[in-house]
Amino acid sequence: MPADPASFRDLLIKRRGELEEEDRISSDGRAPVALDQESVGRLSRIDAMQVQAMALAQERRRKNERLAIDAALARIDEGEFGFCITCGDAIAEARLRTNPTIVKCLECASGTG
Repeated sequence: MPADPASFRDLLIKRRGELEEEDRISSDGRAPVALDQESVGRLSRIDAMQVQAMALAQERRRKNERLAIDAALARIDEGEFGFCITCGDAIAEARLRTNPTIVKCLECASGTG
């Protein structure tokens, strides 16, 4: 098991807060795109639609990351954090430091385990 699950909990909670802040900041990108050809040129509409699509993709990415963070926090609470969900071996601490939401050891993630 990792040396200090509490330090991973702190990292995960901090990252979840950062994601929530990003959600608050980026709420402008969710506004509907005006498609009135009289008020907005064609290229401007296309640009606005692209910006909106990118904002929605970022919102989905943040939602998925929050779900992974919540799952990692649940594994900490259950005493299962730091163990591969496939083989049960400990996940290298360096791998967890890179991404504390990781659920598989390197061997299982790469398909060699």
